[in-house]
Amino acid sequence: FTLLLAWIHGDPRKVIYPTDSYGQFCGQPGTPNENKAILFYFNILQCANPAVLINLQCPTTQLCTSKCPDRFATYIDMQYNYRYNRSYWEYYRQFCKPGFDNPRKSVSQVLRDEDCPSMIVPSRPFLQRCFPDFITRNGTLTVANKTDFKDGLGKTRSVTDLRDAANQVTTIQQGGDSGINSLLDTKEWGVKIFEDYASSWYWILTGLVIAMVVSLAFILLLRFIAGVLLWIIIFGVIAVIGYGIFHCYWEFSTLRSKPDAGITIYDIGFQTDFRVYLQLSQTWLIFMISLCVIEVIIILVLIFLRNRIRIAIALLKEGSKAIGFIMSTLLYPIITFLLLAICITYWAVTAIFLASSGNAVYKVMFTQSGCVYSNLTCDPETFDQSDVTKVCPGAQCTFAFYGGESLYHRYIFILQLCNLLVFLWLVNFIIALGQCTLAGAFASYYWALKKPADIPPWPLFSSFSRAIRYHTGSLALGSLILAVVQVIRIILEYLHHKLKGAENSFAQFLLCCLKCCFWCLENFIKFMNRNAYIMIAIYGKNFCSSAREAFFLLMRNVLRVAVLDRVTDFLLFLGKVLVAGSVGVLAFFFFTCKIPIIQQEVPSLNYYWIPLLTVIFGSYLIAHGFFSTYAMCVDTLFLCFLLDLEKNDGSTSRPFYMTRSLRKILNKKKNRRKEK
Repeated sequence: FTLLLAWIHGDPRKVIYPTDSYGQFCGQPGTPNENKAILFYFNILQCANPAVLINLQCPTTQLCTSKCPDRFATYIDMQYNYRYNRSYWEYYRQFCKPGFDNPRKSVSQVLRDEDCPSMIVPSRPFLQRCFPDFITRNGTLTVANKTDFKDGLGKTRSVTDLRDAANQVTTIQQGGDSGINSLLDTKEWGVKIFEDYASSWYWILTGLVIAMVVSLAFILLLRFIAGVLLWIIIFGVIAVIGYGIFHCYWEFSTLRSKPDAGITIYDIGFQTDFRVYLQLSQTWLIFMISLCVIEVIIILVLIFLRNRIRIAIALLKEGSKAIGFIMSTLLYPIITFLLLAICITYWAVTAIFLASSGNAVYKVMFTQSGCVYSNLTCDPETFDQSDVTKVCPGAQCTFAFYGGESLYHRYIFILQLCNLLVFLWLVNFIIALGQCTLAGAFASYYWALKKPADIPPWPLFSSFSRAIRYHTGSLALGSLILAVVQVIRIILEYLHHKLKGAENSFAQFLLCCLKCCFWCLENFIKFMNRNAYIMIAIYGKNFCSSAREAFFLLMRNVLRVAVLDRVTDFLLFLGKVLVAGSVGVLAFFFFTCKIPIIQQEVPSLNYYWIPLLTVIFGSYLIAHGFFSTYAMCVDTLFLCFLLDLEKNDGSTSRPFYMTRSLRKILNKKKNRRKEK
């Protein structure tokens, strides 16, 4: 419905093309302005008036032109030189109203009727508009090496007046307080960045391909190195904390032997220099006790949860094996990316159509003061017959902005919120579809009694087909619940941003509490939805039943869940950092010419860190895509493992579907219980 209203009332040309004073689009194909894509201001100095920000209208004629002026000139100078050389008029007339061809018309009448600009200044196109060509030389702002100019009205003006006027125009166009200088600097910076990308795109793609290979190799190698890597890190942490305890004891013993060892933290009070506390033996005693407590907790956790840690490691290895048998799952993130790109395109197009739904609003413009009708709305078709032209000779009915006062226009903001809700709903649905598809594929691996012989053919495609055919409603329901919570969070963020300058502390505190609560709620819903989709892929039940079964199943195995989540998150984070860091280091040495073998192949760059950061960020995203598939695999196998334990007992009538490594761990655990 929102899309239909947007398509009926919206017109993206209002966003793509600038609009002149007569409501015509500059540069639109098939119109007289097709070759005139730039908007030219007759007298940009008029835009320096603070009322511009209130009326959203610069009180000067704006015309479409094919190019911007490249010199200083005034209409008075043109009229004087026209007597000797008509080429002055031929150049000047292209910035006058179309059809005006009377260079002998008096200056006062020309300026009153806004037939031609009183002056032109060297300009360059930016944001499809002509802005003065500012250049800073030795700290002085100039235009064409001049710091002042004639305004065509008998006055000499400073270049800073042009800058102030241009800043007002960019403020209206950008909806913020960005000045023309910062925008032009941003444009130049953007051109240099584009040049760097153009000269280094091949090597950036090479780095991303390397990241893809490293990510795949890391996942496939986890079946061999997961246990070793995790235990090395655990014992490494224990060793580091042990050294910390020794160091704290050594510092404590050294400081305690000094004469002033009796001074405590309470005696010296609060100090801004933290190094003062390091001179006290009591500080190192506190550090030592804290590290000892942490060390004891870690050792006790390892003693009591060692079997669960071993199960988590076995599941990580099993996940690597499952991906090795179903390699097509690593390509599914590409499908998710393409579907998300379609959703983002839909949302952006709908938002543009909604934003461009306003009607053209025309207002009375009078260059002189004293007109009672100035800035009032008008109709250009009946304006010439109205009383305004009699009371204010020379007044014009010019385009101001796009807006409207109808019921539809008053609810555009609500429609934008609806568009946002639909967008989040679709995004969450696509993610849910991917999770359910991957869960179905990996579940078919786990529930194959003889692996890999009993794995059905095309498991990923079969799972995707089932999810689309049977589980669309369940996925849509879970996605809608999450989307509603996300919209509420966005509204709370918007309100918090608006109330930042307010003095109502209670309102700010309440908003912070609500933001925290809904953040927790969103993460809880994401966690439950993920496990509900796995249960849907296994049993094919509806969303509510699957979510309830998943919740109680996890609660019955809460310690295993906690251990597996922490171990998996840690290893995957380590893998992402390893991939992004290793490829980033390689890219750093390459772009800084520190690899002698290929030093001559390094492209010339303005900023070497642009392609470097691109490679690092892209490598992290690629690793995240690969590891998200791996994390889904581990979560699916874990739930299947828990169900296997509850439904089966290892007998011939109800055999376990788990692998031998998991059976060995369980058998050892059962034998120990029997011995006890």
